Amino acid sequence: MKRRDFSLACGAAIAGSALVAPLALAQGKPPIAGSDYLVIDKPAAVEAPAGKIEVVEFFWYSCPHCNAFEPSFEAWSKRVPKDVMVRRVPVSFRDDFGPQQRLFYALEAMGLLDKLHGKVFAAIHLEKQNLSNASQIADWIAKQGVDKAKFMEQFNSFSASTKASRATQLQNAYNVEGVPALGVAGRFYTDGDRAKSMERALQVVEFLISQVRSGH
Repeated sequence: MKRRDFSLACGAAIAGSALVAPLALAQGKPPIAGSDYLVIDKPAAVEAPAGKIEVVEFFWYSCPHCNAFEPSFEAWSKRVPKDVMVRRVPVSFRDDFGPQQRLFYALEAMGLLDKLHGKVFAAIHLEKQNLSNASQIADWIAKQGVDKAKFMEQFNSFSASTKASRATQLQNAYNVEGVPALGVAGRFYTDGDRAKSMERALQVVEFLISQVRSGH
C-alpha cells in the first residue's frame, strides 16, 4: 500500500500485472536502476554482520498486500543462501501505526514471531479483527494463550519503543514509498510498483544480492 494512498486501487494495479512482469528476468533482461529498483543516495544502516548481505522486508500488518505477500516472502526467506540475512521491519507512515510496530517487537522479544506473526495477519485479514490499539492487541494476545501482563510489559518497554523508532528511521532512510517493499544491503530499494509485481521484486532482490556479492 502506498504511503500517500491507502486505498486498494493502487495495489490492484500492481496485482494485475503479476502474470506478465516476471518474464523480463526470465528472458535474461537484467533489472534497471531507476526503473526496477532504486540506488539509495545515502546508504541506510544495516544490522547484518560482516560477510552477510541484509535483506529487509518493510510491512504493515493491516496492509492487504503485505498479507498476500507474506507466504511467498516466508518461503523465500527460508531458502536464501547462508550469506544472506533476512529481517522484517514494521513501518509507521502515521502515528496510528505505532501499536502494530510495538506488537511486532514485543512478539520478537518473547520469541513468539514464528508462532504468531502469521496469525496476526490472519486475525486482521481473514477473521476481520481490529488490532489497531493496545487494548485490542492485548485482548487478542491473551486469546492466543500468551501471558497478557508479560506481553504488555514488552509492548510498553523502552526496548520496543527504541526498536520502533529505529524502524521508522530505516523506513525513511530507504525512502519507502509503500508496502510491502524490500531493501538490500542498505543500498538498494524495490517494491511491487517498481518491479511490476512482488514476485518479480524478489527476483530483483536476488539480482541485487548477486551484485553486492560480486562487489558492485
